[in-house]
Amino acid sequence: MDAEQLTAAVADHAEGPVWDATRGTVRWVDMLAGDLLSLDLGPDRSLGAGGVHRRHVDDVAAVLRPRIGGGTVVAGESAFLLLDRDDAVERRITVPGWPTGTRMNEGGCDPAGAFYAGSMAYDARPGAGRLYRLAPSGEITVVLAKVTISNGLAWSPDGTGAYYVDTATGRIDVLDADLGRRRPFVTIPPEHGSPDGITVDATGAVWVALWGGGAVHRYTAGGLLDGVVHVPVRQVTACTFGGPTLDELFITTSRHGLADPEPGAGALFRAAVGVTGLPPLPYAG
Repeated sequence: MDAEQLTAAVADHAEGPVWDATRGTVRWVDMLAGDLLSLDLGPDRSLGAGGVHRRHVDDVAAVLRPRIGGGTVVAGESAFLLLDRDDAVERRITVPGWPTGTRMNEGGCDPAGAFYAGSMAYDARPGAGRLYRLAPSGEITVVLAKVTISNGLAWSPDGTGAYYVDTATGRIDVLDADLGRRRPFVTIPPEHGSPDGITVDATGAVWVALWGGGAVHRYTAGGLLDGVVHVPVRQVTACTFGGPTLDELFITTSRHGLADPEPGAGALFRAAVGVTGLPPLPYAG
Protein backbone atom coordinates (compact mmCIF):
# COMPACT_ATOMS: atom_id res chain seq x y z
CA MET A 1 0.00 0.00 0.00
CA ASP A 2 1.03 3.62 -0.44
CA ALA A 3 1.23 6.33 2.21
CA GLU A 4 -0.45 9.70 1.63
CA GLN A 5 1.34 12.96 2.32
CA LEU A 6 -0.35 14.95 5.10
CA THR A 7 1.83 18.05 5.40
CA ALA A 8 4.31 20.05 3.40
CA ALA A 9 8.01 19.33 3.93
CA VAL A 10 7.93 21.10 7.29
CA ALA A 11 11.01 19.49 8.87
CA ASP A 12 14.64 18.96 8.03
CA HIS A 13 14.84 15.75 10.07
CA ALA A 14 11.43 14.66 11.37
CA GLU A 15 11.39 11.84 13.94
CA GLY A 16 9.63 10.31 16.93
CA PRO A 17 5.89 10.60 16.15
CA VAL A 18 3.39 9.91 18.95
CA TRP A 19 -0.40 10.17 19.19
CA ASP A 20 -1.91 12.52 21.79
CA ALA A 21 -5.46 11.24 22.30
CA THR A 22 -6.42 14.00 24.73
CA ARG A 23 -5.82 16.65 22.06
CA GLY A 24 -6.63 14.61 18.94
CA THR A 25 -3.17 15.51 17.76
CA VAL A 26 -0.20 13.73 16.25
CA ARG A 27 3.08 15.09 17.60
CA TRP A 28 6.64 14.64 16.38
CA VAL A 29 10.02 16.39 16.39
CA ASP A 30 12.22 18.27 13.97
CA MET A 31 15.16 16.71 15.74
CA LEU A 32 18.20 18.79 14.86
CA ALA A 33 16.21 22.04 15.01
CA GLY A 34 15.20 21.24 18.59
CA ASP A 35 11.50 21.74 17.79
CA LEU A 36 8.27 19.95 18.70
CA LEU A 37 5.68 19.76 15.93
CA SER A 38 1.98 18.95 16.16
CA LEU A 39 -0.94 18.56 13.78
CA ASP A 40 -4.59 18.55 14.84
CA LEU A 41 -6.97 16.06 13.24
CA GLY A 42 -10.71 16.51 13.04
CA PRO A 43 -13.14 13.82 14.30
CA ASP A 44 -13.70 12.74 10.69
CA ARG A 45 -9.91 12.15 10.34
CA SER A 46 -9.54 15.31 8.24
CA LEU A 47 -6.82 17.82 8.96
CA GLY A 48 -7.60 20.46 11.53
CA ALA A 49 -7.75 24.09 10.54
CA GLY A 50 -4.67 25.19 12.46
CA GLY A 51 -1.98 23.54 10.36
CA VAL A 52 1.33 22.43 11.85
CA HIS A 53 2.30 24.01 15.19
CA ARG A 54 5.97 24.35 16.15
CA ARG A 55 7.60 24.91 19.55
CA HIS A 56 11.36 25.23 20.14
CA VAL A 57 12.62 23.48 23.31
CA ASP A 58 16.36 22.72 23.05
CA ASP A 59 19.32 22.47 20.67
CA VAL A 60 18.06 18.94 19.87
CA ALA A 61 14.61 17.43 20.40
CA ALA A 62 15.11 13.72 19.86
CA VAL A 63 11.89 12.07 21.03
CA LEU A 64 8.82 12.97 23.11
CA ARG A 65 6.21 11.05 25.08
CA PRO A 66 3.19 12.10 27.17
CA ARG A 67 3.40 12.33 30.96
CA ILE A 68 0.76 10.56 33.07
CA GLY A 69 -0.19 13.73 34.92
CA GLY A 70 -0.28 15.85 31.78
CA GLY A 71 2.51 17.48 29.85
CA THR A 72 5.37 15.91 27.94
CA VAL A 73 8.82 14.43 28.46
CA VAL A 74 11.43 15.22 25.80
CA ALA A 75 14.96 13.96 25.23
CA GLY A 76 17.05 17.03 24.41
CA GLU A 77 20.65 17.03 23.25
CA SER A 78 22.14 15.88 26.58
CA ALA A 79 19.26 16.24 29.05
CA PHE A 80 15.69 15.21 29.73
CA LEU A 81 13.10 17.99 29.70
CA LEU A 82 9.84 17.80 31.63
CA LEU A 83 7.25 20.06 30.01
CA ASP A 84 3.91 21.20 31.40
CA ARG A 85 0.59 21.07 29.54
CA ASP A 86 1.53 24.24 27.63
CA ASP A 87 4.95 22.85 26.63
CA ALA A 88 6.84 25.16 28.96
CA VAL A 89 9.90 23.57 30.61
CA GLU A 90 9.19 22.66 34.25
CA ARG A 91 12.45 20.82 34.91
CA ARG A 92 15.67 20.02 33.10
CA ILE A 93 17.52 16.84 34.14
CA THR A 94 21.03 16.83 32.71
CA VAL A 95 22.66 13.45 32.13
CA PRO A 96 25.83 13.22 34.26
CA GLY A 97 29.10 12.47 32.49
CA TRP A 98 27.67 13.22 29.06
CA PRO A 99 30.16 12.09 26.36
CA THR A 100 31.47 14.94 24.21
CA GLY A 101 30.32 14.92 20.59
CA THR A 102 27.14 12.90 21.17
CA ARG A 103 23.42 13.65 21.20
CA MET A 104 20.18 11.93 22.10
CA ASN A 105 18.28 9.99 19.45
CA GLU A 106 15.12 7.82 19.56
CA GLY A 107 13.39 6.14 22.53
CA GLY A 108 10.12 5.42 24.32
CA CYS A 109 8.48 4.46 27.62
CA ASP A 110 8.08 1.10 29.32
CA PRO A 111 4.88 -0.22 30.98
CA ALA A 112 6.17 0.83 34.42
CA GLY A 113 6.39 4.48 33.35
CA ALA A 114 10.14 4.90 32.82
CA PHE A 115 11.36 6.86 29.78
CA TYR A 116 14.26 5.65 27.64
CA ALA A 117 16.32 7.58 25.11
CA GLY A 118 19.33 6.37 23.19
CA SER A 119 22.27 8.37 21.96
CA MET A 120 24.76 8.46 19.10
CA ALA A 121 27.84 10.42 18.09
CA TYR A 122 27.30 13.30 15.70
CA ASP A 123 29.77 11.59 13.37
CA ALA A 124 28.10 8.17 14.01
CA ARG A 125 31.38 6.64 15.18
CA PRO A 126 30.94 3.01 16.27
CA GLY A 127 30.25 2.26 19.91
CA ALA A 128 29.84 5.87 21.07
CA GLY A 129 26.13 5.57 21.87
CA ARG A 130 24.23 4.48 24.95
CA LEU A 131 20.65 3.75 25.95
CA TYR A 132 19.58 5.77 29.00
CA ARG A 133 16.69 5.13 31.40
CA LEU A 134 14.96 8.01 33.16
CA ALA A 135 13.06 6.59 36.15
CA PRO A 136 9.86 8.30 37.35
CA SER A 137 11.96 9.55 40.30
CA GLY A 138 14.32 11.35 37.91
CA GLU A 139 17.21 8.93 38.42
CA ILE A 140 19.21 8.22 35.24
CA THR A 141 20.93 4.91 34.52
CA VAL A 142 22.71 3.48 31.48
CA VAL A 143 20.90 0.37 30.24
CA LEU A 144 23.00 -0.40 27.17
CA ALA A 145 26.49 0.85 26.36
CA LYS A 146 28.71 0.76 23.27
CA VAL A 147 25.90 1.01 20.73
CA THR A 148 26.32 3.07 17.58
CA ILE A 149 22.98 4.60 16.50
CA SER A 150 20.49 3.86 19.28
CA ASN A 151 17.14 4.01 17.58
CA GLY A 152 13.62 2.55 17.81
CA LEU A 153 12.37 1.04 21.08
CA ALA A 154 8.89 -0.44 21.64
CA TRP A 155 7.33 -2.96 24.03
CA SER A 156 5.26 -6.04 23.17
CA PRO A 157 1.50 -5.84 23.92
CA ASP A 158 1.86 -8.01 27.05
CA GLY A 159 4.84 -6.02 28.33
CA THR A 160 7.07 -9.07 28.67
CA GLY A 161 9.67 -7.90 26.16
CA ALA A 162 10.86 -5.02 24.04
CA TYR A 163 12.10 -4.53 20.49
CA TYR A 164 15.18 -2.40 19.92
CA VAL A 165 17.15 -1.05 16.98
CA ASP A 166 20.83 -0.14 16.84
CA THR A 167 20.75 0.94 13.20
CA ALA A 168 24.38 0.03 12.49
CA THR A 169 23.63 -3.67 13.15
CA GLY A 170 20.99 -3.79 10.40
CA ARG A 171 18.70 -5.64 12.85
CA ILE A 172 15.71 -5.38 15.10
CA ASP A 173 16.58 -7.13 18.37
CA VAL A 174 14.26 -8.44 21.07
CA LEU A 175 15.06 -7.90 24.74
CA ASP A 176 13.65 -9.21 27.99
CA ALA A 177 11.41 -6.84 29.92
CA ASP A 178 14.33 -5.61 32.03
CA LEU A 179 16.30 -5.02 28.80
CA GLY A 180 18.89 -7.54 29.93
CA ARG A 181 19.07 -10.51 27.56
CA ARG A 182 19.24 -9.35 23.92
CA ARG A 183 18.89 -11.48 20.79
CA PRO A 184 18.21 -10.91 17.07
CA PHE A 185 14.59 -10.73 15.94
CA VAL A 186 14.83 -9.67 12.28
CA THR A 187 17.76 -8.77 10.02
CA ILE A 188 16.91 -6.20 7.34
CA PRO A 189 18.51 -6.92 3.95
CA PRO A 190 20.74 -3.93 3.06
CA GLU A 191 18.93 -3.40 -0.23
CA HIS A 192 15.73 -2.68 1.76
CA GLY A 193 17.34 0.13 3.76
CA SER A 194 18.45 0.48 7.38
CA PRO A 195 16.12 -0.02 10.36
CA ASP A 196 15.15 3.20 12.13
CA GLY A 197 12.11 3.94 14.33
CA ILE A 198 9.64 1.19 15.25
CA THR A 199 6.17 0.65 16.68
CA VAL A 200 4.16 -2.43 17.67
CA ASP A 201 0.51 -3.11 16.78
CA ALA A 202 -2.18 -4.80 18.88
CA THR A 203 -1.39 -8.23 17.38
CA GLY A 204 2.26 -7.98 18.43
CA ALA A 205 3.60 -7.30 14.94
CA VAL A 206 6.50 -4.87 14.59
CA TRP A 207 6.50 -1.98 12.10
CA VAL A 208 9.90 -0.53 11.19
CA ALA A 209 10.76 2.62 9.21
CA LEU A 210 13.51 2.00 6.67
CA TRP A 211 16.08 4.77 6.30
CA GLY A 212 17.19 4.82 2.68
CA GLY A 213 14.48 2.32 1.78
CA GLY A 214 11.41 4.49 1.14
CA ALA A 215 9.13 2.17 3.10
CA VAL A 216 7.79 0.84 6.37
CA HIS A 217 7.85 -2.95 6.84
CA ARG A 218 5.55 -5.01 9.08
CA TYR A 219 6.97 -8.17 10.67
CA THR A 220 4.79 -10.67 12.51
CA ALA A 221 5.66 -11.69 16.06
CA GLY A 222 7.33 -14.70 14.43
CA GLY A 223 9.60 -12.44 12.37
CA LEU A 224 7.91 -12.88 8.96
CA LEU A 225 7.59 -9.91 6.60
CA ASP A 226 3.89 -9.62 5.75
CA GLY A 227 3.25 -5.97 4.91
CA VAL A 228 4.91 -3.03 3.16
CA VAL A 229 3.88 0.64 3.17
CA HIS A 230 5.54 2.51 0.33
CA VAL A 231 6.62 6.10 1.02
CA PRO A 232 7.76 8.37 -1.86
CA VAL A 233 10.76 9.53 0.19
CA ARG A 234 14.05 7.70 0.68
CA GLN A 235 14.76 8.69 4.26
CA VAL A 236 11.87 7.25 6.29
CA THR A 237 12.57 7.73 9.99
CA ALA A 238 9.80 6.52 12.29
CA CYS A 239 6.15 5.52 12.59
CA THR A 240 3.34 5.35 15.16
CA PHE A 241 -0.33 4.45 15.32
CA GLY A 242 -2.87 7.19 15.89
CA GLY A 243 -6.30 8.51 15.03
CA PRO A 244 -9.50 8.10 17.07
CA THR A 245 -9.32 4.30 16.93
CA LEU A 246 -5.52 3.93 16.55
CA ASP A 247 -5.89 2.43 13.08
CA GLU A 248 -3.80 4.94 11.11
CA LEU A 249 -0.03 4.72 10.74
CA PHE A 250 1.70 8.11 10.87
CA ILE A 251 5.16 8.20 9.28
CA THR A 252 7.94 10.78 9.60
CA THR A 253 10.58 11.49 6.96
CA SER A 254 13.80 13.47 6.55
CA ARG A 255 15.57 15.61 3.97
CA HIS A 256 18.69 16.02 6.10
CA GLY A 257 21.91 15.74 4.14
CA LEU A 258 20.24 15.23 0.76
CA ALA A 259 21.50 17.28 -2.15
CA ASP A 260 18.38 16.41 -4.16
CA PRO A 261 15.56 15.71 -1.68
CA GLU A 262 12.21 14.50 -2.96
CA PRO A 263 9.44 17.14 -2.73
CA GLY A 264 7.89 15.28 0.20
CA ALA A 265 11.10 14.72 2.16
CA GLY A 266 10.56 16.16 5.65
CA ALA A 267 6.76 15.79 5.45
CA LEU A 268 4.44 13.73 7.65
CA PHE A 269 2.68 10.83 5.92
CA ARG A 270 -0.29 8.62 6.84
CA ALA A 271 -1.49 5.15 5.80
CA ALA A 272 -4.65 3.18 6.60
CA VAL A 273 -3.08 -0.21 7.27
CA GLY A 274 -6.10 -2.28 8.39
CA VAL A 275 -4.88 -3.04 11.93
CA THR A 276 -4.91 -1.14 15.20
CA GLY A 277 -1.99 -0.03 17.28
CA LEU A 278 -1.41 0.40 20.98
CA PRO A 279 -1.88 3.59 23.01
CA PRO A 280 1.46 5.28 23.68
CA LEU A 281 3.01 4.35 27.01
CA PRO A 282 3.40 7.50 29.16
CA TYR A 283 6.14 8.68 31.48
CA ALA A 284 5.18 8.51 35.16
CA GLY A 285 7.42 11.36 36.34
